[in-house]
Amino acid sequence: MAEQLTGRDEIREAVRERYAEAALAAASSSGPGCCTTAEAECGCGPSSSALGCGNPTAVADLHEGEVVLDLGSGGGEDVFISASRVGPSGQVYGVDMTDEMLELARRNQRQAGIGNVEFMKGTIEDVPLPDGSVDVVISNCVINLSADKPAVFREAARVLRPGGRFAVTDIVADPGMDEETRRDMAEWAGCLAGALTEDEFRRELEGAGFGDLEIRETHRVNDQAGSAIIRARMPA
Repeated sequence: MAEQLTGRDEIREAVRERYAEAALAAASSSGPGCCTTAEAECGCGPSSSALGCGNPTAVADLHEGEVVLDLGSGGGEDVFISASRVGPSGQVYGVDMTDEMLELARRNQRQAGIGNVEFMKGTIEDVPLPDGSVDVVISNCVINLSADKPAVFREAARVLRPGGRFAVTDIVADPGMDEETRRDMAEWAGCLAGALTEDEFRRELEGAGFGDLEIRETHRVNDQAGSAIIRARMPA
């Protein structure tokens, strides 16, 4: 019988445990990540630190000198790609709640010799950055893992400057996703059960103050959900 969801703390702990295991597995492997392209499916396997469902850096339209925040930065792959695009005059922050992922990301940073990057411990519902401090928020298949998505969108809006951009890839659920899947802890930690529908994404983003919304499915990851590009912008 599937373990049933009982609260936000339980959801967060289930997610933390899954990604701690993934980080430890990645740290013991010298192989490359397997989920770094738009065609890759969510949760490609615990041997990789890149457990995303798309490539937000390809849709964020990053520019030299910009400041970028990656929500749920994991092993740092999208952070490092962003750092190369914003250049030495830019800065990229990665926020993750999992100690093992932060250790892996900082190890990867040292090995790559990348300077314009900082990894910080925190949750995507409570970002350790000041108001109006970033130009672009990215995320790769992480928002669906949160048990308080309105807080995630409020935090993204808070840290973005006027005119700042929100460019993420995430799982979008079909409206008819069954309740058994919705209540399954394993499915939640595996990127599926916690996914918003397109209408829910739009409502929550608009409620946080975002405009210019675009949601476009790129590929199916399940018979009840697909991976999508989600873009939005704060008013100038």
